[in-house]
Amino acid sequence: MSLRVKDLTKIYGQQKAIDSVSFDAEKGEIIGLLGPNGAGKSTTMKILTGFLPQTSGSAEVNGYDVVRESRKVRRNVGYLPENNPLYMDMFVHEYLNFTAGCYSISGTVLKHRVGEMIELCGLGLEQHKKIKQLSKGYRQRVGLAQALIHDPQTLILDEPTTGLDPNQIVEIRKLIQEISQNKLVVLSTHIMQEVKAICSRALIINKGKIVADDQLDQLKANTSQEEVFVIEFKSPIDESLLEDVEGLLRIEKFEDLKYRFYCSKDIREELIAISLKEKLGLLSLSVEEQDLEYVFRSLTK
Repeated sequence: MSLRVKDLTKIYGQQKAIDSVSFDAEKGEIIGLLGPNGAGKSTTMKILTGFLPQTSGSAEVNGYDVVRESRKVRRNVGYLPENNPLYMDMFVHEYLNFTAGCYSISGTVLKHRVGEMIELCGLGLEQHKKIKQLSKGYRQRVGLAQALIHDPQTLILDEPTTGLDPNQIVEIRKLIQEISQNKLVVLSTHIMQEVKAICSRALIINKGKIVADDQLDQLKANTSQEEVFVIEFKSPIDESLLEDVEGLLRIEKFEDLKYRFYCSKDIREELIAISLKEKLGLLSLSVEEQDLEYVFRSLTK
């Protein structure tokens, strides 16, 4: 159970959707493929699942090349696309039987696998409903069931919780963690909470390139050790007043009168003094933890 990706590139016309992407992954990992919209996450996943050919580079899933051995790759991969295309007029049980048949599963094995997926994905009470009658959360469960029906070694999930309510998100995350015990899972998202909740490792992709690849704790530790202070004033601040403040690297205004001050050292005393002198009305001043959101902003802005 492994992924081997080497210098993977996809070009559309003059645009590089992904540019020399390389990474390896092994059984037991839940990898979060992070990036802003349009970064190249879905393109990478479509190549890994055999739905889209790369322009150059190579990718192997469990030892099978995604181009030369595409059928073997598809038998070893379970894929949940971003938009979760389902046959809405089929009953849940009927759809899972149909999907299993696509993998030449039949007889007692078919009956066993469908029953197992219905139980694993919590579809028992919904299995005799048409898919169009289900909530979005249950449709995602059906999508996961079809991705797992052939017992793949690698599971690739593209934005698996998009559009779900908070309760449904928690349920789907728990389900992913349960099914990942003996599989390799790669999921794409731009939601930091998703990665922190279930992933052991993060790959951050920006403008088609991987800009970070590490365990979550190490990823935060390896990011620039700037100090970040969040400040709220009553009145706007004239940034020219800060030109002589030693250690101030840059300022980011993110709300009407709220600012992030990125610094190479602690400058809180200087900021308080300026606020008092200029009568800016300092309302709050806090230290912002350099969490995964900070790392993501630093690498993708």
